[in-house]
Amino acid sequence: MVKKMDYRVLAIDLDGTLTNSRKQITSYTREILRAAMDRGIKIILASGRPVLGIRNIAEELELKQFGGYILAYNGGQIIDCHHEKVIFEKLIPNRFYSEICRIARSFGVQPLTYLGSEVLAESEEDPYVRREAYNNSTTIKKVGRVDHAVKQQVPKFMLVGENDRLKMAQECIKKTFLDKLDVFFSEPYFLEIVPAGIEKAKALEILLFKLSLFPENLMAFGDGMNDIPMLLYAGYSVAMENACQRVKEVADFITVSNDEDGVAKVVKTLLLDGKNHSGGRDESINCNCNI
Repeated sequence: MVKKMDYRVLAIDLDGTLTNSRKQITSYTREILRAAMDRGIKIILASGRPVLGIRNIAEELELKQFGGYILAYNGGQIIDCHHEKVIFEKLIPNRFYSEICRIARSFGVQPLTYLGSEVLAESEEDPYVRREAYNNSTTIKKVGRVDHAVKQQVPKFMLVGENDRLKMAQECIKKTFLDKLDVFFSEPYFLEIVPAGIEKAKALEILLFKLSLFPENLMAFGDGMNDIPMLLYAGYSVAMENACQRVKEVADFITVSNDEDGVAKVVKTLLLDGKNHSGGRDESINCNCNI
């Protein structure tokens, strides 16, 4: 059974979880989450996306008004939406940039990062660079060399390309930087590079401490491998039906897919209607409920 806990915070992954296959939040999900926030529940948008790819969703959900948070770059930066300020960030040192980009070029993959509201890359035509721009509803700023174009420290680099080439680049980066950087796949064609120790669970721990709350007050939703630490950390964890098998194995509950308003249906059933259910997949959550 769901523990009788005081869930005050929802940490929700975006791609494959909150947004549907069109990268959109449905009107049903939006209304359910607003109803939850009306009751004082805080929402954290917890994603590997950069801030530029999350801010529009935060605006759509009115997180500034309701006092929500953005947890971007897989936990590399936390933003208080109400006060519009960064309350935590961890950045990659500038001195690493040239070597990261050199390794990318040596294996025939594209390095990219983010500048303002754009994806910063050396190609506008690469299909994987274009996919990252699409995922974040933004444009590509083409430069001669990414490492030369970036003047300030950034929370994340990404290498994009064919999986076999990225795997070789991943091993090279691990050997080169040892315990200074974490390198992991978010998709077979997306290799993420962040400062060592960055993950959603650790960022949530920092945020909950600032809010004087505990893991028992947190309900988390996710579908990808990078969501596992967050799901294990939360007092109650929910995997999407479209999640990979390992994510389903660690979750307390499996909801319907991101194309079936899976997040909203759990929030309505457990937090708005106050119903308990057993672990596993509850078919009653398939209902087409209205507020």
